[in-house]
Amino acid sequence: MEMLNFGAILQGKYLDWLLSGAAMTLGLFAASLVVGFALSLVLLALRESGVRVFAAFTRFVVAYHRNVPSLVQVFLWYFGVPQLLPGSWQTWINAHHSEFILVWVALSLNAAAYMSEDLRSGLRSLPHTQLEAARAIGMTYLQSMRIVLVPQALRAALPPLVNQSLTLFKTTSLAMAVGLAEITYASRQIENESFRTFEAFAIASAFYWLCSFALASAGHLWSERLNRMDRRT
Repeated sequence: MEMLNFGAILQGKYLDWLLSGAAMTLGLFAASLVVGFALSLVLLALRESGVRVFAAFTRFVVAYHRNVPSLVQVFLWYFGVPQLLPGSWQTWINAHHSEFILVWVALSLNAAAYMSEDLRSGLRSLPHTQLEAARAIGMTYLQSMRIVLVPQALRAALPPLVNQSLTLFKTTSLAMAVGLAEITYASRQIENESFRTFEAFAIASAFYWLCSFALASAGHLWSERLNRMDRRT
């Protein structure tokens, strides 16, 4: 029985693959989180605008992303959507790291759908009179949402938003299915070449665990800080 040897893959090109894959994973997660959260605010505003067309559109977006597996969404964007684009667009995307761009879009939209519902739940927990008061002093609907309601909804929705961020981070591993060289893809490459299956995927597991723990801890510290600020006021 061959002994475990982590040193065999923590050097040379294998280490380079792991580091490059880790950087790709973190970059994809950060980009998807930023865009997904921004889009979730847009979806929230549309859903609560009172305009039926906008509300119906957001309900469809949320329903699609909550009921279709994330991997299918990635495949749809990577294999399906480019066929509908003009030839010049396809050429540009293929010349600019198409795997990253299309997976980024898929994960961002997925995160936006879930986060918008988390924010909507936080918004629903606030007294309806706050919107009326904001409108009464002359604020527009968008100003009321941006200045008064969304900051409070964000505090109320912080725990589920942190959980959704954790889910998004782990979902980045689906990118390996379309050839994006993130850390799961790198681990698979190392396993195929070195036959050290346990060591390769143990390192990937440790990476995901440590990053998830750090993200959850940051969310907890942020929540505690907000609670202390609330108690002071």
